[in-house]
Amino acid sequence: MTHPDRLPPTVYAASPEAGHGTRTARRRSARDRDEAPPVSELRDGRLDRAGVTLLLIRDDLVDPELPGNKRRKLKYNLVAAREQGFGTLLTFGGAYSNHLRAVAAAGRRHGFRTVGIVRGEEHLPLNPSLAYAVAQGMTLAYLDRDTYRRKHTDAVLAELKQVWGDCYVIPEGGSNALAVRGCAELPAEIDAEYDVLCCPVGTGGTLAGIAGGLTGDRRALGVAVLKGAGFLTDEVTELQRQAFGAPTDNWRIDLDHHFGGYAKRTPQLDAFVADFHRRHGLALDPIYTGKLLAALYDLADQGTFAPGTRLAAVITGSASFDAPHGGASTNCPTPAGALGPYTMAAVNAGLRAALAL
Repeated sequence: MTHPDRLPPTVYAASPEAGHGTRTARRRSARDRDEAPPVSELRDGRLDRAGVTLLLIRDDLVDPELPGNKRRKLKYNLVAAREQGFGTLLTFGGAYSNHLRAVAAAGRRHGFRTVGIVRGEEHLPLNPSLAYAVAQGMTLAYLDRDTYRRKHTDAVLAELKQVWGDCYVIPEGGSNALAVRGCAELPAEIDAEYDVLCCPVGTGGTLAGIAGGLTGDRRALGVAVLKGAGFLTDEVTELQRQAFGAPTDNWRIDLDHHFGGYAKRTPQLDAFVADFHRRHGLALDPIYTGKLLAALYDLADQGTFAPGTRLAAVITGSASFDAPHGGASTNCPTPAGALGPYTMAAVNAGLRAALAL
């Protein structure tokens, strides 16, 4: 496994096969094309000077209720819950958790009762994120922070099941082997040539999946949004082992662009997000995608990517509700080719068909 602290200054080179049809050997079905995220090339003089091309993979636009990696992480977990006869989904998250919102929406859509275990104390009125989850039918409960840190232990899980009954437990952030399988489907859906597929990293499931789904010489780069996130290397390795039987060696995690830690921001990050919105009309989520794009610009300026490298940045989701410290607006234009209601119907029909198995 490649460790972040052992990488030379220039770690990525453009693939000699890029542009010559080596993206994937798998034929894409009509349903694949319906569910594929829109792709747009970003025009920016700062990247041009570095000799780097940047593509935005708008996975956030495929399903507004289950944006980006949330839909992918939940896909096979919902199938497993249905196959195993569970009627209740129980999961965990912070007060501004996109994951809680997504599980609540998925439960409503597919007929599951949902329980969200929130870190910390209850605060009323509910913030917009938790209010949305409740509106989708989710029941909220709260754990003090010490107990929450032990939420994965048998003792805490047994207590929760005693209160809420027999339920299918989805981990915080949704990252488990089934989530990794769902995320592994993304690379084959991208209808563009690229050398490095990039994503923000919180719990590691998305990076583990997309790295496992890459073909040829392509590599994956994750940008940690947490401070002190060196443990994520082991997390991603273990998730890949659980999902695929063994880890891949085609990924790395950047640990230097967390901007103070999870949900933390700095004037530098705020300035980048505001400037990006002004230049490109896309309001980035400062918790995840803002840090991802800021990292890629900084790494390109440092010469990390060889001239000619084609980067693909996965826009995994958007801050649809107020976030701590002030979330970015998401009133950004939809690029040409973005998904309309007929494609959304195809996405929902595909997931319903999987759940019916």
